[in-house]
Amino acid sequence: MCGRFYLTAHPDQIIESFQLQKLPHYEASYNIAPGQKILSIVKLEDDSYKAVNLHWGLIPHWSKDNKISSHLINARAETVAEKPAFRSAYRQRRCLIPASGFYEWQALEQGKQAYCIRRKDSALIAFAGLWEYWEQGTETVYSCSLITTVANALISPIHERMPVIIDKADYSDWLDKQTAPAITQQLLASPAYQKMDLKPVSDWVNNPRHNDKNCLN
Repeated sequence: MCGRFYLTAHPDQIIESFQLQKLPHYEASYNIAPGQKILSIVKLEDDSYKAVNLHWGLIPHWSKDNKISSHLINARAETVAEKPAFRSAYRQRRCLIPASGFYEWQALEQGKQAYCIRRKDSALIAFAGLWEYWEQGTETVYSCSLITTVANALISPIHERMPVIIDKADYSDWLDKQTAPAITQQLLASPAYQKMDLKPVSDWVNNPRHNDKNCLN
């Protein structure tokens, strides 16, 4: 799964990377956890990109309440096209989740060791995501989920899953709801991790209330 990441880029870097006109409210964070609002990129009808803030933890439009959100922070690439909670969003409401990097934990006899995974050149990455619109009475929530896949050779020594990263050249195809399912399935097998690196970090990041540079050390 992917349950923690960070986004510390300057607003101008995000705007340039995703060809945006502007950003909504944005604050850099070293420790982003499920249940928070996270910056996400969607494609509009005029083919332009828009940045929005979505609740991390998808709420299917048919759900009777929003409690299901905490169980749907990730969608598995292998089943995302068929699972009732995700299949509609996968067809029509895909998004990108900008990140500077993410964290994963390796289970050891003496406890868990946290790792930071990011690009070797420190450039922004974009997770494959889905978004959904949920309305119940007077409450409206726009939510999202990150898609994960089987870990590759880099990640598998520490965890069995990893988030799908979409290559910059494929942003448009991923976001376009007209893209054929065969193509979106191919994008879920992105080789982006060839440019990634990982390093062990302290247990400071384990607490989601810790949100500073020490999470990276």
